[in-house]
Amino acid sequence: QVQLVESGGGLVQAGGSLGLSCAASGSIFSIPVMGWYRQAPGKQRELVATITSGGITTYVDSVKGRFTISRDNTKDTVYLRMDSLKPEDTAVYYCNTNVIFYSGAAVVTWGRGTQVTVSS
Repeated sequence: QVQLVESGGGLVQAGGSLGLSCAASGSIFSIPVMGWYRQAPGKQRELVATITSGGITTYVDSVKGRFTISRDNTKDTVYLRMDSLKPEDTAVYYCNTNVIFYSGAAVVTWGRGTQVTVSS
């Protein structure tokens, strides 16, 4: 079983910055991919960014150049640095991990979500 603990988020004015973090815990062997998704009111959940254990990153076009995803493999933690925030970035942000246990089993796990609100 994996537990994800998210922190960060909050309220910020447009143009400001926020940071999110998500720590995974459990009998984890490896986490090949960690990522962040977001869901705005009335919209589908969308992928924001992902990062592999080797540090390869992907971003949705709307956040490229403004958001930075990183991870600390020693802590099984993923971060999302959000700069130049826009009102359209307002959403609940969810951590997502693809975990492999020592048993060999694998599971995809979601965090509970953290609210990010950007005021204009």
